[in-house]
Amino acid sequence: MNPELQKNSIFKVIGASSLGTLIEWYDFYIFGSLATIIGAQLFPADAGASALINTLAIFAAGFIVRPFGALVFGRLGDLIGRKYTFLLTLVLMGGSTFLIGLIPSYSSIGYAAPILVLILRLVQGLALGGEYGGAATYVAEHAPANKRGFFTSWIQTTATGGLFLSLGVIVLTKNLLGADDFAAWGWRIPFLLSILLVGVSIYIRMKMHESPMFTKLKTEGKVSKNPLKESFNNKANFKMVLLALFGATMGQGVIWYTGQFYAQSFIENTCKVDFNDSRYILLWGIAFATPFFVVFGSWSDRVGRKWIMLTGMLLGIIFYRPIYQIFLDDTDFSKITQEDILSVDDPVVTRGAIDGGVDSLVTTTAVVTLVDGSSYHKVQSHTKFAAADKPIEIHPELLKDKKLSSPIFWKFVFLIFFQILLVTMVYGPIAAFLVELFPTKIRYTSMSLPYHVGNGVFGGLVPFIATLIASFSGSTPLSGLWYPIGIAALSFVIGAVYLSNKKPVEAEIED
Repeated sequence: MNPELQKNSIFKVIGASSLGTLIEWYDFYIFGSLATIIGAQLFPADAGASALINTLAIFAAGFIVRPFGALVFGRLGDLIGRKYTFLLTLVLMGGSTFLIGLIPSYSSIGYAAPILVLILRLVQGLALGGEYGGAATYVAEHAPANKRGFFTSWIQTTATGGLFLSLGVIVLTKNLLGADDFAAWGWRIPFLLSILLVGVSIYIRMKMHESPMFTKLKTEGKVSKNPLKESFNNKANFKMVLLALFGATMGQGVIWYTGQFYAQSFIENTCKVDFNDSRYILLWGIAFATPFFVVFGSWSDRVGRKWIMLTGMLLGIIFYRPIYQIFLDDTDFSKITQEDILSVDDPVVTRGAIDGGVDSLVTTTAVVTLVDGSSYHKVQSHTKFAAADKPIEIHPELLKDKKLSSPIFWKFVFLIFFQILLVTMVYGPIAAFLVELFPTKIRYTSMSLPYHVGNGVFGGLVPFIATLIASFSGSTPLSGLWYPIGIAALSFVIGAVYLSNKKPVEAEIED
């Protein structure tokens, strides 16, 4: 055991690193978890489905700039140290999240609202690009070689933990305020709370020591003078960067974002499941699956990292379409018979002005409860035009806010659990895998770039690209899945052919 651990035990290192990283993920994921509501605040009321797609595009912008954050903060981390670099990323992330909670809506400042949010979202992406590589490197450089997968897997739990925390805060806030107040202003509270969480994390991280390996390099005067040049001008090192990206992190990224974000978006927006039910399903799935990050991280210390990660990709390629077909079939209430219906509440009729108040939209909503305990809102609407010679326009009937029966609810929880189990397979060992590829003096820079291009860009674009593909004429609700399936298949083939399955003792990290 490293002597440094006598004054700064490995579990304190893991705790302090993980807490800050978890808060950064919380900040980053609130936006995605509230995409539907935020879209209604940032864009015109008659924007329709394009509001969600535009909001997902802003969400995706944060992922696209993550590699630039990896380069900027990775370079800083290799020059001035790990500790002070990810203190800076924490402040940037917390500040921008807090400010998103203060941005006025479209009705107050027009298109300045989505532009300001986009700018803050870019800052979030840059900060996260610098955070993860530092935390994973910091923990790995404290850990013994034969337990590196186990110890770094705790850092891997923070991304899912941050998503769990964001969903929990959102559901709690909505239930306390009620749906109308939450949609009007309550959605800002999870963003504003970030400033408190970040304050706690900064206090803890200020007490941390610098990584012993980096301290040794600094004492010996061996710190890299130009980490970017040494990382990417060195042919052998650049080859490792490309191999890590295309053989591992690219596939890992799409498995991660399909199993957690696209799944939630699909259940809520395509299957039209109730807001709370869709989040409770994800919360249970995350709670059951999260311990497996540590299981697979620890297992990779004994059998190597490669085949655990690639098996997770392969299972996603095989099972995604059957799983999402079950989501569609079990929420298809259009074929129910009269015998299935237990009761129908009295319909509620609302009238709203559209097109500048000239025409009106009349909506009739009735709650239908079924014998098996499920229910849904049956919505019929038509547009009544002011011009006497223009006929009433009848809109397609909409079934939404579906509450699932207990057996179907738990079936969905299992299917989400299975998808997150695949996430734990590809994600649990990957920090140790990346750390072992690169030497200490350029590790922060070298491992951050493939991680954030693979996870952030290829993975982070899953909700946007999959939703966009599914909106094309002639596509089906499952068409969007071809994007993550195709990327995972490509990464699986490259990884199977070119990745090494060195055991940890064989893959001792270099100074």
